[in-house]
Amino acid sequence: MTTKQLRIGGMYCAACSANLERVLNRRKGVLSATVNIATEMASVQFDETVIGMEGITEAVENAGFEVVADETPEETEKRKSDHSKSLRVRLIIAMIFAVPLFCIAMGPMLFDLPVDLMAHSKEFALLQFFLCLPVLGAGYSFYTVGYSQLFRRTPNMDSLVAIGTTAAFLYSVYGLWQVLGGDPHAIHSLYFESSSMIIALVLLGKTMEDNSKGRTGESIKRLMALAPKTALVERDGKETEIPLEEVRVGDILLVKPGSRIPTDGVVLTGESAVDESMLTGESMPVDKAPGDKVTGATINQGGFLRVQAERVGRDTALAQIIKLVEDAQGSKAPIARLADQVAGVFVPAVMAIATVAALLWLLAGKEPGFALSVFISVLVIACPCALGLATPTAIMVGTGKGAQNGVLFKDAQALELSSHVTTVIFDKTGTITQGRPRVTDLLPAGGYREEELLRLAASCERASEHPLGQAIVTAAVERDLSLGEVTGFSSVTGKGILGQVEGKEIRVGNAAWLKLPRTQEADDLAAEGKTPMLVTVDGEYAGVVAVADVVKEDSVSAIRDLEQMGIRTAMITGDNQKTADAIARQVGLSTVFAEVLPQDKARYVKELMDKGEKVAMVGDGVNDAPALTQADVGIAIGSGTDVAIEAADVVLVKNSIRDVVTALKLGRATIRNVKQNLFWAFCYNTLGIPVAAGLLYLFGGPLLNPMLGAAAMSLSSVSVVSNALRLNAFDPNK
Repeated sequence: MTTKQLRIGGMYCAACSANLERVLNRRKGVLSATVNIATEMASVQFDETVIGMEGITEAVENAGFEVVADETPEETEKRKSDHSKSLRVRLIIAMIFAVPLFCIAMGPMLFDLPVDLMAHSKEFALLQFFLCLPVLGAGYSFYTVGYSQLFRRTPNMDSLVAIGTTAAFLYSVYGLWQVLGGDPHAIHSLYFESSSMIIALVLLGKTMEDNSKGRTGESIKRLMALAPKTALVERDGKETEIPLEEVRVGDILLVKPGSRIPTDGVVLTGESAVDESMLTGESMPVDKAPGDKVTGATINQGGFLRVQAERVGRDTALAQIIKLVEDAQGSKAPIARLADQVAGVFVPAVMAIATVAALLWLLAGKEPGFALSVFISVLVIACPCALGLATPTAIMVGTGKGAQNGVLFKDAQALELSSHVTTVIFDKTGTITQGRPRVTDLLPAGGYREEELLRLAASCERASEHPLGQAIVTAAVERDLSLGEVTGFSSVTGKGILGQVEGKEIRVGNAAWLKLPRTQEADDLAAEGKTPMLVTVDGEYAGVVAVADVVKEDSVSAIRDLEQMGIRTAMITGDNQKTADAIARQVGLSTVFAEVLPQDKARYVKELMDKGEKVAMVGDGVNDAPALTQADVGIAIGSGTDVAIEAADVVLVKNSIRDVVTALKLGRATIRNVKQNLFWAFCYNTLGIPVAAGLLYLFGGPLLNPMLGAAAMSLSSVSVVSNALRLNAFDPNK
């Protein structure tokens, strides 16, 4: 089974994408295919033993589209820029000729003209004809694409415009022939201005839509712009500046203060502070020294660094982020299926409605011009562009906004499911807590001060490899305490350590091993989920050092905000019940699952899902992967293991569970925006078609002018895209 992302050329509306998707899914060997009109991408999953890329390409071409060859970001940008320029030029041409034509044709109805129209009917008719021709030329794509798709029996939006304007033009040519034949009254049967203004207004709508859609992809452009264009490398003892594409794994990169680090690597020499805000969103720079990892596109703020390249090109962290965002923007949310199904049958249905409405008015005794006006109005007002753009534009903006806030959605389904989450389950270690033990309490006794108690315990623990002992050493180093040398060191597994420091016997361990009575203070610390380690000096009790995996600073606020959103929170851990309960009390969790084996975590998630809960699982370790996969939405902490990140649906770039709140709020905001767009698009088409067909006129109201229908159709698409762009104002703190 193979999955390919293909860039598709020649798609102009929702009907195009729906038709192509239907064609691909009917092809033997294709397991699934989704086509996104907003990103112009098709995701095709197929069996290579049945069909190859040649067959996929053939299917696309037979449907009237083309597979665009792989492009660099610069080539894609140029192609889109050229298309936008072409659209603007064609719009200008159309407006230059359509506006005067409109004034000439509608002038007699609006003003008292000093010219006798009947006396100069031939000149007026010919002038309208020749003004109309350049406008039709500017809208050539409607005819080449529209009729091509019509002949393939897969009509699209362009087909509606092409049929409507062609009917008006040919009817007008017949009127022109009558005028030239000596019937001046036939000038009132000319609809050249309708053909021209429909083309001009649809081009105006497409131009506005193109500008708006361009803004929906700004997040990708900004991410791409972060990478430097060149890199300074050390080769043969010389500094050489080369294009970034030529950097290879193992190259020595020279990074000067103020410049961006070209690619992911490890510091060989030099020390500096690096601004990693593009990756983590944190404004504080991170100190780097030899042996530390650095990420491409981050900014070297201080000293000079020599960096060995470890990952280049598409393997860098920035490239992976861009790919995740692109994949998410190109995927489809489940909510989009309804719109796709409607768009796929909408155009043929509209053509049938337009034809039936025109025939009924003719049978009712109306003149052909009236019936033609109804026919054209129904065709142009019912174009399903707004319907097709409703979901993908909001998804594009939503996923892009997520990337800006350090939240990467792997696909649109994850974004939609995030909006329905009712329960969030957190892993404890490394997710709610920091994942590494730290000294939390120093309770000296026997006349010792805190610093002396810590210094002696740390001096002895220097020889230990136990994580709790290393936490004590780290605490002493952070306080700049001078540690003594330890001799005669020994360790008793599960009990403690002993050694000689400065001529004194130091023991650190539990009360039973040290033969000390249990103290209330040690019991209180244990009840709080901490590990109390007693210290003796030459057999005399010197105090307690408590160590615990401390809660992250933002865990409390994140869980509080989730509860305020009406979302139930829970913690799942393999730790003992007492420690788990203590952590839960600190952060305000409502439910705790303790002493759970790694293989059982997924079972707990499934049990909640079976009760009707929409579950998000948040974790960072290998043992969380099954639960992340089982949950409706798996959320991986960015600092976690590759296995956890691979299994998750959402990746939090920053090591902060505050971004769980951001992800769920953004999911809700995006899907709310999609529903607004779909509501507007459905209502617009549902109400617009009867009005265009003459329903209001039947009861004494006005008849919709085809030009107004074209303007309304164009503005509906623009309004949908503009509404999606409101997501750019999303603030996770509100």
